[in-house]
Amino acid sequence: MIQISETAARRIENLKTEENKSATYFLRVQVKKGGCSGLSYKMDFDSELKADDKVFEQFNTKVVVDTTSYLYIIGMTLDYSGGLNGKGFVFNNPNATKNCGCGSSFNV
Repeated sequence: MIQISETAARRIENLKTEENKSATYFLRVQVKKGGCSGLSYKMDFDSELKADDKVFEQFNTKVVVDTTSYLYIIGMTLDYSGGLNGKGFVFNNPNATKNCGCGSSFNV
């Protein structure tokens, strides 16, 4: 399961509005090779579900993850930290054994 905080859900919906994405769009989260720790998170809006996608919805916000990426982020919570010292989207991934300082890459 992937959790979405209420703050992250609000920010995702605001970004969809800013980018003129219709209600059929959702946030796709993927794990790719790269980054200073070996794996990195990729997020983008998408409107097409694939056969092996895992779909999670909270606070009327849908997040979709492909099966391969899901293996690396099972149990993750997607949060958003704003404000003067905010980081943006925060991935609280219980599977990560190493995270880089910027929080955008990890290793398992």
